Amino acid sequence: MLKYLRKWNTLRNQLLVVYLFVMFIVLFIVSAITYILVEDLLQDNAEEQIRQTAMESSGRYDSLFEQLNMVTKQVLTNEELQGVLLQESEGEITSFNDKQSLMSTTNLIQANVDGIYSIEIYNNDYQRIIPIDSTLLLDRIDPHWINRANEVGGKLIWMGEDPLDHNYFLVGRQINLMDDDFNNGGYIIARVNRNYFQLNSNQQEGESNDYSILVDNRNNPIVTNYHGNTVGEIMESDDETITIDDQEYMLVKDTSDLTGWTMHILTPVNQLTAGISTVQAGILIAGLIGLLIFFIFSFFLSTFITKPITRLTKTMRQAGEGVLAQNPVVNSTNEINELNQTYNQLAEETNYLVQMVYEKEIIKNRTELKALQAQIHPHFLFNTLDALYWSLDEKEEEDLSNVVLAMSELFRYTITKENEDEWVTIKEELDHIERYMKIMRMRFGERLNWEKDVDFDWLHVKIPKLMIQPLVENAILHGAGNVVGNSHITVRIEKIAEQQRIRIAISDDGPGMSAEKVVEVTKQMDGGIRQQKQQSMALQNVQQRLRMFYEAGDSRDIIILSEEGKGTMISFEIPV
Repeated sequence: MLKYLRKWNTLRNQLLVVYLFVMFIVLFIVSAITYILVEDLLQDNAEEQIRQTAMESSGRYDSLFEQLNMVTKQVLTNEELQGVLLQESEGEITSFNDKQSLMSTTNLIQANVDGIYSIEIYNNDYQRIIPIDSTLLLDRIDPHWINRANEVGGKLIWMGEDPLDHNYFLVGRQINLMDDDFNNGGYIIARVNRNYFQLNSNQQEGESNDYSILVDNRNNPIVTNYHGNTVGEIMESDDETITIDDQEYMLVKDTSDLTGWTMHILTPVNQLTAGISTVQAGILIAGLIGLLIFFIFSFFLSTFITKPITRLTKTMRQAGEGVLAQNPVVNSTNEINELNQTYNQLAEETNYLVQMVYEKEIIKNRTELKALQAQIHPHFLFNTLDALYWSLDEKEEEDLSNVVLAMSELFRYTITKENEDEWVTIKEELDHIERYMKIMRMRFGERLNWEKDVDFDWLHVKIPKLMIQPLVENAILHGAGNVVGNSHITVRIEKIAEQQRIRIAISDDGPGMSAEKVVEVTKQMDGGIRQQKQQSMALQNVQQRLRMFYEAGDSRDIIILSEEGKGTMISFEIPV
């Protein structure tokens, strides 16, 4: 199977597959974007259409409400009604004949509107004037609506369903007496047929599974063709879509500025995108045709591109047996000609480099021989010091023999062999410092003292070799070497509170430095400029090795604290 696959693993086939894959991705993305845009466009258009329908429905119901407003306004402004209510407000009792006459007048006005079933008139003492009976307004409607009518000052208010008969709605308003400074003269209540607010023909139940719900400003349904159990959920939903009985609906709301009523229209989403399947099929067919055309084009293009390369490959394969041969120049595209020219240059340079590598290999062998010879010198030095040590020991020169032994161990520690690690423990570094101090006491005598303040827990921590000793040497040369009398060197290693880090500090009681000198030394140390002074060289060396062996954020740069006449402290931090 693998052998069969390798047979077809050619540049032409790879180009063909890549072209087809890229084209497939492009067609897929374009088709997906087109499909999404068309689907969104259809949904937006449908939503706009539904929203327009909702606005038209709200406008129609506003007109019906305004018609009720006009009829009730005609009744309450009638001169006969105004006169009767004015008499009632002054304590006079309206005669039966006046009530009969007033009822005829209201019935005549009521006849102009099909939706009004009856009109009721009450005086400001809540007693009914028409129809003629003893019913009180407080027994007819909730006192809340009376207070509401008084608050709006004569405007028509919607009271919802008639508590006596759910087939009717109630609207009402306060009647203001025009001849009595528009004081309250009573109330008018109109009973409206429920069918007055019926849905229009294209919103009737059973058409396209659309639902229309008209609710008042208290979310009480006025008219609806939806009889499910999720009316409350529909009222409270602010989403563009809602799921009812496992079917997704688009929800469009429109609230009237006049009445505060809200029209809810629910339309199935699959109905809005019914035409998208045709678009989807068209996109799929167009994509397949485009893919076929691109396949034919890609086949010929890949063959045209790879034919000169195949010819060049054969030449390179023939040249693999010996010295690379030049390939004849072929008449092809600029890129192929450049490739052929580059190969010829490569062949020429490769032949040259082969010769160079051969010569360099000879030089390398000679260099390694010299390096091997150079390794003899440290061993010669160690053997010489050992011989000197035993000679002094036989002569009972104990002090000198100890110094020679310390010097021998000092050299052994300093010189790192190829197979040795650059890292040592803090204990090993401190032992090395002890040997170094023995040698320094040969020069300074008893006036040079040093101490180490190290917790036993940190002796096992590994650090790069020769990280502390150069700083001790620096403290001796610029501390003890520049003072008269005793000098004290302290090496302190301590843990930093609440951190997995330790601080290594070397301090002396030498002459110290001024603030300007500290800044100068710090710049020399950080700037990478090697100075002639040993002090800057030692600090710079340790600084560079800190940055080399520890990652950024793990190590701290060297910190110099010094004051003239009080000594110097040099410290740095490393992770445990």
